[in-house]
Amino acid sequence: MLGWTVTFLVIALIAAVLGFTGVAVAAAGIAKLLFVVFLILFVVSLFTHLGRRRSV
Repeated sequence: MLGWTVTFLVIALIAAVLGFTGVAVAAAGIAKLLFVVFLILFVVSLFTHLGRRRSV
């Protein structure tokens, strides 16, 4: 999922340089959304791992 975030970020940067503002805004929005989802999943995974580790 982080790979998709980086892909959309690169698309947004290229579109911004070329002047396609609508495409750049859309790709940047998708990149932000995917990054937040990735971050939430990472934190949940971290807490579940720490919870399992203490119970064993």
